[in-house]
Amino acid sequence: VTYPSKASDSVRRSFVASSLLLTNQRAMLDLNDVALFVHVVRCGSFAEASRQLGVPSNTLSRRVQQLEERLGTRLLQRSTRSLALTSAGVAFHARCASAVDGIVAAGDEVVSGLREPSGLIRVAAPADFFDYFMIEWLAEFLAARPRVRIDFVLSDTRVDLIADRIDVAIWGGPVEETGSLVRTVLDSDADVLVASLGYVAQRGAPSTLAALSDHDCVTFTHPSGRNTWRLTSTDGHDEEVHVAGRFTANSAKALLRAALSGLGIALLPAPMTRRDLRSGALVRVLTTHQRTGFGAHLVYPSARQLPLAVSAFIDLVTEKLGAIEAC
Repeated sequence: VTYPSKASDSVRRSFVASSLLLTNQRAMLDLNDVALFVHVVRCGSFAEASRQLGVPSNTLSRRVQQLEERLGTRLLQRSTRSLALTSAGVAFHARCASAVDGIVAAGDEVVSGLREPSGLIRVAAPADFFDYFMIEWLAEFLAARPRVRIDFVLSDTRVDLIADRIDVAIWGGPVEETGSLVRTVLDSDADVLVASLGYVAQRGAPSTLAALSDHDCVTFTHPSGRNTWRLTSTDGHDEEVHVAGRFTANSAKALLRAALSGLGIALLPAPMTRRDLRSGALVRVLTTHQRTGFGAHLVYPSARQLPLAVSAFIDLVTEKLGAIEAC
């Protein structure tokens, strides 16, 4: 392919003209024709492009001619022995070649991601997520997948998966209709009342729900300094009690540690307390009452063509949180 000589001014004018044509006729252009044109130019002939692409020469010639008709200008001067770019062809090729390369590279990257986990995973999770999900698990996950990156959005406020470009969210509590897929990783077990043996030995165990008001209770932070617990009795009646204590926090893991240290009675998800109940570090109190739990869930926009990296992360969280529940 030969470029027209002394084309500086004419090429600039043609570049502007072809840009305008591309803008005015964008809806009519076939990007496949543009890619074929770029390939023909690089090969130097329709015959060589035909050999490399496995497409008949007359088909390539016809597709480039269609492109020229849509642009309203000739891009190539053809002869029996060679091709030469017109001024408009020089400008159009300069504008399109890198874009075509970018599209091909993007396609290769996507295809590569389908074979090997890669890319960025954006995860929304509660603020205290790493209190019960060990960072070592995540380190092992990333070490085995060197092309994966993870960005955590830690907040107790639920995000909009689409607007915030979240690949997977980890939600506790009820999940209303979201239009997304939901996988339960912790069953909706009850929240139970627990305390350390030391606390019970010193303060005794409450015999009624109302008696909780006279005890130190470790609770989630509330501006008023008091919390209301709504519990269900064994006969199915819902009752409320106002509780307070000298320790509050915004993390369930912190409340568990406070209860283990004897700072008061805690109302916590049953799976979180099982290990310490089995070891005797904690005991159930007021076993006639409990609070309905809602479990924990993985929420993601769609399972259709789910990236390997996201799918692998979902499997990791499912495995690790499921193991916590089984403890």
